[in-house]
Amino acid sequence: MYPYLKEVSRYLVLGVLFAMGTTFGEHASGADLPRPNVLWITCEDMSPNLGCCGDAYAVTPSLDRFAKQGVRYTRAFAAASVCTPARSSLITGVFASSLGTQHLRGPAQPPEQIRPFSEYLRKAGHYCTNNVKEDYNFAAPRAWNESSGQAHWRKRKPGQPFFSVFNITTTHQGQIRLADKPFAQRTARLTPEQRHDPAKAPLPPYYPDTPVVRRDVAHFYDLTTAMDYQVGDLLEQLEEDGLAENTIVFFYSDHGTGLPRHKRWLYGSGIHVPLIVRFPEKYRNLAPGKPGTTVDRLVSFVDFAPTVLSLAGLEIPAAMQGRAFLGERAGPPREYIFAIRDRVDECYEFSRTVHDGRYQYIRNYMPHRPRMQRSFYSEQTATRQEFRRLAAEGKLEGPAAEFMSATKPPEELYDTQTDPHEIRNLAGLPEHRLTRQRMQQALQKWMVDTCDTGLLPEAEMHRRAAGRPPYTMARDGKTFDVKLALHAAEMVGLGPEQIGTIRPYLTHEDSAARFWAAVALARLGPAAQPAADGLRELLDDPSPSVRLAAAESLCRLGLEKEALPTIVDALKHDEPRVRLQATMTLVAIGEKARPVMPDVEAALKAKMPPGAHAGYVRWALGHVMKELRQ
Repeated sequence: MYPYLKEVSRYLVLGVLFAMGTTFGEHASGADLPRPNVLWITCEDMSPNLGCCGDAYAVTPSLDRFAKQGVRYTRAFAAASVCTPARSSLITGVFASSLGTQHLRGPAQPPEQIRPFSEYLRKAGHYCTNNVKEDYNFAAPRAWNESSGQAHWRKRKPGQPFFSVFNITTTHQGQIRLADKPFAQRTARLTPEQRHDPAKAPLPPYYPDTPVVRRDVAHFYDLTTAMDYQVGDLLEQLEEDGLAENTIVFFYSDHGTGLPRHKRWLYGSGIHVPLIVRFPEKYRNLAPGKPGTTVDRLVSFVDFAPTVLSLAGLEIPAAMQGRAFLGERAGPPREYIFAIRDRVDECYEFSRTVHDGRYQYIRNYMPHRPRMQRSFYSEQTATRQEFRRLAAEGKLEGPAAEFMSATKPPEELYDTQTDPHEIRNLAGLPEHRLTRQRMQQALQKWMVDTCDTGLLPEAEMHRRAAGRPPYTMARDGKTFDVKLALHAAEMVGLGPEQIGTIRPYLTHEDSAARFWAAVALARLGPAAQPAADGLRELLDDPSPSVRLAAAESLCRLGLEKEALPTIVDALKHDEPRVRLQATMTLVAIGEKARPVMPDVEAALKAKMPPGAHAGYVRWALGHVMKELRQ
């Protein structure tokens, strides 16, 4: 009974405050109100491409109507630019980079004190369902009463409060490239007037204007309309069951659209998401504004878990890193949001971003990698293929050509107010120095405060954890020095005149420092020649990740004959994450891998350890073979 008594107390307090003149909304709640139900309707791979968000090309009548009934957040951001780490953050209220769940399909179990927030709801009596995708990068057997394609609030006991999630996959990037027949089936409910004309498709300035690109964009919008129908279906079911007046409904997407420079990237196009919350009239006091209004408050995915607990009148666990933005435990507005980019499929990246509502700062710790690395799954998208074709033919220019560059800047800074497409990098301009420094300092503080495990290579993170949760490893005070690792990583981007600063870290006792020193030198390419002897010493390093980083740097110095045996040896490693890093090192050095083609072919035929990494290794090895055979 305690949670219900707590609800009574809460509404009594609100009633007193309302009588004293404090405004909470149009209605003060009575003491007899039950806990609200909460429904999450989510979709995949979609930026704020809705009519209610100002997108004139979009046809989304259900969501436009829903937005008039609810409150729309204009500054909601995913905590990662791809699904698994984003969902990991949503379900726990903890950043994936803290949990070690930041790598796509790279599982890492959280410690006992960090649980899916739905477990707390279940203990308080809620019926919790998920239909159907989890994809948290860890097993969550106690998170749901049911998690399946049939999960529904309708299976709960009479009168039991519920928390239900419905994940609509219609807008996923894989649907954009469907063949004509299955695409027609996916979008069968659209009327002729709702079909999107490719000739009128709005193209961002970094996209080439070709029929192929226009077709993909139009297809995405057709799928968005199909998704809008599905949202309408769920809202109708809620009405049919007489539950609309007892249910707070969220709509949001898991990250940006599944097209190049959106999903997987940290620009606003990759992490800015639509978020609409509808409050029944009896719970209007909980809303931050009247129906049909907008809220400019910064909101992150890590805030969703504590927010639902707050709406349910439950305590927020101390381990949660998010901040409730609704309910009795709502905290003050955020000054910043943060998001991450790590390995996606076979492609290793390590980038972090901070956004203050106007300026966005991105720190790329692997700037020697292309802006758009090849990725087997995503290369099947026609727009990606169009980018590749036009780049090979020398027909790209402006922002589109820059997007296809072989490297990226270590630092990026954008004024999203004057440059919403984020194509003018301000990081190097003197007049923006103070803004860049402020944002950089905020990002670094967050990385330290959250013990960012991404500062360790994926294989090294698991090697140090040795069977423990990476979250626990990062906080034991002995295994991981986050400040040291960050300090070393910040060397990436230093110029050749500062090799003297980098070189001592090649012999540092901490492998993270040695790894980042080798990466910093790899970024310098031939200019790192004065450090060649130190890099040679690392070919025998105890850490496989350090060995591979040194080998890549040496290959960039033209010393591949010395470095290639180290990479080939790693292709046979028992740890699949090491094999993957070795394979992606071969991809990075390109033609210099030609002497080891027989070894690549042998590795491709060899038996792989089980798990997702095996598939990624095969994809990447296949790409190496294809490129070297040309």
